[in-house]
Amino acid sequence: MKYRTDLAIERKEILDEERGSAEEIEGVVMEQITYDEDIRATRIKILNEQGERQLEKPRGNYITIEVDGILDEREGIKERAGKALAKELSELISFHYHLKVLVVGLGNDKVTPDALGPSTVSKVKVTRHLFFIYGADGDDEMSCVSCFIPGVTGSTGMETAELIKGAAELADPEVVLVIDSLAARNIERVSTTIQINDTGIDPGGGMGNVRTGLSEQTLGRRVIAVGVPTVIDSRTIMREALQEHIKEAQQIERYIEEKGQDMIVTSTDIDQIIKDFSDILSNGINKTLHPGIYS
Repeated sequence: MKYRTDLAIERKEILDEERGSAEEIEGVVMEQITYDEDIRATRIKILNEQGERQLEKPRGNYITIEVDGILDEREGIKERAGKALAKELSELISFHYHLKVLVVGLGNDKVTPDALGPSTVSKVKVTRHLFFIYGADGDDEMSCVSCFIPGVTGSTGMETAELIKGAAELADPEVVLVIDSLAARNIERVSTTIQINDTGIDPGGGMGNVRTGLSEQTLGRRVIAVGVPTVIDSRTIMREALQEHIKEAQQIERYIEEKGQDMIVTSTDIDQIIKDFSDILSNGINKTLHPGIYS
């Protein structure tokens, strides 16, 4: 059965289920990190073509941070999650005196599950104008940061990737850091998970409307993507439910084809999830890009 997910960790889980055991995958290296009792990270590195085929992802680094207790508002959980994110991001984006970064918030701020990118970018500290005012070519405490919210093609009539390419040519960053909503297989990950990768992203992927991809190949500079699952495919929920009653995979697929609706489903508390995760992501990004200001 084909499940829809943007998460590398879920691709690994699906493969383990198909094999019947959690075996090592040739061409894939995994490492698990525990930050505290509520926060853990799984680092997946795809090394070659075989790893790409197995996990159906481009070769590169995929970090999944799983956080318990966000909606329960456990003590200091958002601050602790932001620090964990900053630690993982710093492994991919090394701060230095001349660092220039363009932070892009993908998505539609009028559709709550798709508003993660715009909401996060609105809280990131922009500094490029300060470098211009003071004629500085670098700084020991903060990066030269530009932010851009390109909107969606349905609202602008323009291809999102082309707008971002134009912004990148203007800002001339070393890194383009992209934030977007993702799709998960497991509904529990909608309120617990952050994924980071250095392979790029397909705008609109989490909402089922994939546009031209954003990557080093399309933008001409490194692309780091940060995403949070905010939606799940209704067909995925149906498969999970039917497995309790129908044992034959072919019967499940036939039923879904006959009865299934092509819908995207989100959590009832998605407003709070977007608020909490945009706080966490912006905090982690600010700590990574401006270490002398945010400690």
